[in-house]
Amino acid sequence: MLKEGPSVNPSKLPGKAPLRWWWMGLVLLCLLGGGAYLLLVKLGDAQPPAHKRGSDSPDKPLPVVVATARQSDVDVYLAGLGTVTPLNTVIVKSRVDGQLIKLTFMEGQFVHPGDLLAEIDPRPFQVQLTQVEGQMARDQALLKNAQLDRERYRTLFEQDSVAKQLLDTQEALVRQYEGAVKTDQGQIDNAKLQLVYTRITAPISGRVGLRQVDPGNIIHASDQNGLVVITQLQPITVVFTIPEDKVPSVMKKLQAGEKLAVDAYDREGKVKLASGVLLTVDNQIDPTTGTVKLKAQFSNDDYSLFPNQFVNVRMLVNVKKGATVINSAAIQRGTQGTFVYVMKPDQTVTVRQVNTGPTQGDETAIETGLAPGELIVIDGTDKLREDAKVEPISRRTGERKGGE
Repeated sequence: MLKEGPSVNPSKLPGKAPLRWWWMGLVLLCLLGGGAYLLLVKLGDAQPPAHKRGSDSPDKPLPVVVATARQSDVDVYLAGLGTVTPLNTVIVKSRVDGQLIKLTFMEGQFVHPGDLLAEIDPRPFQVQLTQVEGQMARDQALLKNAQLDRERYRTLFEQDSVAKQLLDTQEALVRQYEGAVKTDQGQIDNAKLQLVYTRITAPISGRVGLRQVDPGNIIHASDQNGLVVITQLQPITVVFTIPEDKVPSVMKKLQAGEKLAVDAYDREGKVKLASGVLLTVDNQIDPTTGTVKLKAQFSNDDYSLFPNQFVNVRMLVNVKKGATVINSAAIQRGTQGTFVYVMKPDQTVTVRQVNTGPTQGDETAIETGLAPGELIVIDGTDKLREDAKVEPISRRTGERKGGE
């Protein structure tokens, strides 16, 4: 009877283990290859074809906004910074000492010359007037009596009844009383004037500011603050500066008798506040700034200008006739100087060197390099280059012109 030998595991036979690992590596490699293929296919589907890529195609026209250069008259202005300055400013003060009993104005009120503003207690001045009037009455009586005595002495002297010395003394006494009467009359006039000063009136037309004293207070002629400040607002002036090299052209216009128009704008230079005319030019140039002061006058009918207000000033000095005008947004600046992009009939652009002139609002005059009627790119210049293909679009809608 044969004996069975020990059982053998096939997986542990020599050469079986390397074969198993080889098959596992092959399956893993196939899985990685399949995943990579699927990923590349998806990326290829997500990317549009070359003919559908808008900005990547070098042949696609660049969208731009264009405008036509035109011929127009351009106003030449001189600009400066100015301050609104009233023609007259008065600090209303009392001319006599006394108690303030009444204010007859409202703060911010517009007044005219002679309008009553305040009253001071007049009773002390009325008493003073009565006293000097009484003194004058006494001196007038003494003068009259002295004149009568003089006439008597003259009659007696003619009759050789009195000495000449007595008549001369009487003549001197009459002149003395005449002087006293004149002094009394001056005191009466002064007392009446002081009485008039108890009624404080407006010396000029203008707007009343905030009151400085309340009724009931004792005020003095030496008070520095006064009662109130009156500022004239119509007309009003603006003092502004211009560079010294612009003074000859302005003086030439003034000497010719021309009225130079001046416009005042707000702090940002966008809102026009008032229009006026140049009044005068200062007589010297400030050496520290190289500027000269000018004064313009404005009617200020709507009170748009206020004292000490800061304004931007533009003064019209000339009008350039028939200039070539373009939108200021079209002007580009680079190392080669000032230039614009001009669109040619084949809808390509070329770089054109230009010399700019005066600016009026959003438009700039072109001295040389451009002619009226040419199309200029005013928006979309970032990616432009010489001979670049462009396509005009509307600035508002972003659509192609002509409904393309």
